[in-house]
This record gives sequence, structure tokens and C-alpha cells, in this order.
Amino acid sequence: MPIQDKRHSFFLFCSDDIVGPESMEKFCEDIGVEPENIVMLVLAWKLEATNMGFFTKEEWLKGMTSLHCDCTERLQGKLDYMRSQLNDPVIFKSIYRYAFDFARDKDQRSLDMDTAKSMLALLLGRTWPLFPVFNQFLEQSKYKVMNKDQWYNVLEFSRTVNTDLSNYDEDGAWPVMLDEFVEWHKARIAL
Repeated sequence: MPIQDKRHSFFLFCSDDIVGPESMEKFCEDIGVEPENIVMLVLAWKLEATNMGFFTKEEWLKGMTSLHCDCTERLQGKLDYMRSQLNDPVIFKSIYRYAFDFARDKDQRSLDMDTAKSMLALLLGRTWPLFPVFNQFLEQSKYKVMNKDQWYNVLEFSRTVNTDLSNYDEDGAWPVMLDEFVEWHKARIAL
């Protein structure tokens, strides 16, 4: 049964108190945001949603209360604020880490590589100059999944290693995947 409360009429719940992808598309249309927009990931983080593409009634009500939103217009008014959260390095790191568990199949410990590449593009694609090269590396690599350690270290790598890789420490504690990326990229540059 949908929520009849007029303040929350901008979001309807099924009888099982969960909305899925079709309702999410309609919701995104209502607030004027593409489903693939990074602000939707920030919203999910704010709601502490556990499954990509789904919100529970409890997550929704708790999150909207914390955002002080009771209508579409108020939520639309919060979109710039949510986007600005991405500019704070500590908050961004929290959102980035959240994205791993949010996007993975709950019966898997790792992210499948297609999902990992999509999420990395969303999170780092516009801010990390080496992202296009790293994405090419992943395309041709043997890796089929990305584990949590690799995921966390990609962010650290993107923040600390120079674009020309000049400060990359080969004896550092980077995951093998990143060592292989550096080796692969250096070989390409040498050509």
C-alpha cells in the first residue's frame, strides 16, 4: 500500500516496503536527475541503503528525515549540497568505500569487474587523470573481480601517486594489481 502522507507523496512504496529499479527511474525523473548521476550514489549513502537500485521504506524515511526533506522540492534543493559532499576528501573516501559494498552482489565478497569499472568511472573518472589508462589496463587484464583491498587501494593510489608515476614505490605495499598496472603503463610509455 503506498504511503498516503502528502509530504512523502513523491515516493511510493510497494506492499513489501521496498521500491525497485522501475520506481527508482520514475523517482529520478521526478527530481530531474539521471539514475547514473553520482548524486544518486551520494543519496544512497545518505540513506544508508544496502542494495543498489532498491530503497526500503525504513531507509527512505530515516534518510529523508536526516536530510530534512518532506517533498520533491526540498530534495531537489539538497542536490547541490549532496554534490558538494564529494569535494570533501574525508566524506568522498567514505562514499567511495560505501560504494564497494553497495554495488557488489551480496552473496559475493568482490565486485565483478564490469561493475567495478562502472563505479570507478562514476567516482574517479572526472577527477583522476590516469583513470582512462587504468580503465584500459582493466579491460585487457586477467582480472575478473576486484576485492575490497584492491578497491580501497585504487583510491589511495589515485590520491598519492603522480600522473607520471615518478613517486610510485615498487617496494610499497600496493596490491599486485596496481604493481601490474604501473609495469603495464610504463611499458606503453616506453614504446
